[in-house]
Order: sequence, then structure tokens, then C-alpha cells
Amino acid sequence: MAAGLLIVPASAGATDYVPGEVIVKYRDGTTATTEATVEQESGIAAEQPLPGGSEQVEIEDGESVRETVTELRADPNVAYAVPNHVAHASQWVPDDPSSHLQWNLLGEFGIQMPEAWALARAAGAPGGRGAVVAVLDSGVAYERFRRFRRAPDLRASTFARGYDFIGRDRHPNDVFGHGTHVAGTIAQATDNGLATAGIAYRAKIMPLRVLDSSGSGDSVAIARAIRYAARRRVDVINLSLEFPSDVRSAEIPDVLRALRFAYRRGVAIVAAAGNQADRAIAYPARASQVIAVGATTENGCEADYSNVGNDLDVVAPGGGIDAPNEDNQWDVDHCRPDESGSTIYQQTFTRGVRSFGLPGGYEGTSMASPHVSGIAALVIATQRLGPHPSPRVLERHLEATARDLGPVGFDRRYGHGLVDAAAALR
Repeated sequence: MAAGLLIVPASAGATDYVPGEVIVKYRDGTTATTEATVEQESGIAAEQPLPGGSEQVEIEDGESVRETVTELRADPNVAYAVPNHVAHASQWVPDDPSSHLQWNLLGEFGIQMPEAWALARAAGAPGGRGAVVAVLDSGVAYERFRRFRRAPDLRASTFARGYDFIGRDRHPNDVFGHGTHVAGTIAQATDNGLATAGIAYRAKIMPLRVLDSSGSGDSVAIARAIRYAARRRVDVINLSLEFPSDVRSAEIPDVLRALRFAYRRGVAIVAAAGNQADRAIAYPARASQVIAVGATTENGCEADYSNVGNDLDVVAPGGGIDAPNEDNQWDVDHCRPDESGSTIYQQTFTRGVRSFGLPGGYEGTSMASPHVSGIAALVIATQRLGPHPSPRVLERHLEATARDLGPVGFDRRYGHGLVDAAAALR
């Protein structure tokens, strides 16, 4: 994978060099008086000297950077004059053959992964290396054990030791497919010529099975798994699960106590907002310790199933059909509720637990949540916010760097906006 910086020629556009600035170097022996005369005649003023003898100057006469550079180069006292070029992190598209399906990572209303991958690599944490994400779900296809097989596009080295809170053993293998899909969004192997890409492809996944073969799980298993992950110092807990919207906080005290326990231990907790198109966020996402994630479509619109409300924090790609909203200009201009929508593709089961592919039909806030968990893993691994950012600092950073959708500022449908991995790492 390519790394480093790509220097873009200034002719590519005005944003590729700093407007109003030029770097100039005078020929050896030029006196200060002569330099002052050149500056006056060229309409520039020195800002600061630079190592090597050049100077950073500001254009004061209103001419363009190109005009000023041309004028300075014509002066015999000037050794060189150049724009203050801007470098951009190299962007690359991984060679995973089905990554073209991943509008959620690479598309206009995706989470801007090409630049984010380059930034993470430049920061010494390629693919979020060093971060650990606990996936509380239906298990993950992570090992060859009895009838189970590891998903081909999930490396064996990706996994930390987990636990099955349904079967009560050390083998949290997936029997439903949901958890494998979620884990793939976070950490599927990337640029390996196979299947699709993952966001934090070198982070570790701790598989914790709390959902059965029908995708259901009780509050006892979930609470115990949250505490298990927190005690083992994971960085992020992903909860792509929801209680019914009519379940109140007083009815799940053990889960809420476990969330507070993990939060106090410095674990970032991310959860799905819910899929009932309700006007309230479902628990556990609704808890104050949790980053509640709603779902958007390929058009950058609220998905028609996504719960909304004041407890929504951010949104991320979940796929599906645009919600039929017509009360603000964003939805009128961008959304097409009468058209079918794209889903989220990751490798998971196609027929039984030994057959893998890229099945369609996966959409929901369950698919949105791991996008945020993956970005959180990248931010933590790169130490963008320091070596041990608190969950609150991390949440505020993800909100502050999100791409505003819908009405300006926070709103009930899009929260603080669509998470942006590149912005979070810049």
C-alpha cells in the first residue's frame, strides 16, 4: 500500500497552495536595502525567514500568487520564487476485488476512508494497529473449530480471546452471520486481493457472543459481556443490537450499570440507534455513556428505518431506502424515497457456517454502528487525541469532525452529522 505525501501541482487548482503567500529566496550577496526595494515593487511583505535562507512573504497588493511569482522570478536579485504548495495525504483504493461495492467507505456519502487509511499509516498505526474492539453480537466466524470455519477475509491474527455468553464456553463462533458482517466492517483484511475492505483492518476484534441463532439475546448476557470487555481493557465496545423502543431504563438496570462500569474504565461504547423508524433512540444507544448511531443511505439521507431523536449523536452508512422527509431542503434536494437503496457489503455466511460470500440485504443501524467503532479505533491507535483519550473526549471529537447533514447544526435526524474518518484523523 502506498504511503507518504502526494505533492499536487499548483496548476491543479487554487486550493493546492496557500493563497496570498509566496516563498522567495534572494541571490547570495543581495543587501537588505535591495531586498526591501524588491518587496516594495512586488507588493509583498516578509512574514518570517525560513531554514536555508528563503523567506515566507505575504502578498499585499491584491495580485494572485501566480502573478506575484512571475514578477519575482523576473527580478535579477531573486534566486527563486514559488507558491507555498500544500501537500495532501496519498489516497489509494485497496485492491480487494469487491471494494467497488463499498459506497459506505469510498463513495460521495461514505466515511472518506482512502485519506483516512493514508493518515493512519503516516501516524504509525496503519489500519488502527494496536486498538482492540469488542464486538458483542452473534459471535464471529473467527476460528476453525468443529463445524465452524474462519471467514477467509478475516485474519487469524485479528482476534483477541473472547467468550460465548450463550453457550458459556471459550468459542464465540457465529451461527447467524450478523456478527461476522459487523466485525468485517470494523476489521476485515484490506488490500489483500480478496473480498472487501475493513475500516480498522489491523485492529483486534474481541468476539463476545450475546445473540443466539435467531439474533436475540437477553440483558443478563449483554451486561456480563460488557463487564468482561471492560475488565480486559478493550478500547471500544460495539453494540449492534437494540432493545424494543418501549423498554425503559428502569427495566434494564444491569445493562446500564455495566455501561457505566465500562465508561468509568475509559472504554468508548458505540451502539445502534434502532430500526423501528421511531422518534426515540432505543437502549442501549440511548444511555448517556453511549455514542448513539443512526443510519444513512448512499444518497446521504436518513434511512427510512432509522430511529431518530434528541439522544442521537451521529449517523453512519447503514444502507437501504431514503426516508420520505420533505420538511427541510437537504432531504428535498438529495433524497429519493421512491427508489431502491444500496446495502452494506462485507464477507459473511451465504449458506450455513462454512460457506462465505458477500450477500446483499444487510442494512440497518447495526451496520452503521461498526463504522463509528472502526473510526474510533483509528483515532485511538493513532493517538490523535493523545495516548488515552476519555470516552467523552473521543465522542466530542467524532461529533465535531462529522459532516453536517440536514438542517444546519445538530438535528434529531442526523445528530451532529455523518462521521468522517479522514477529518477525525487530520
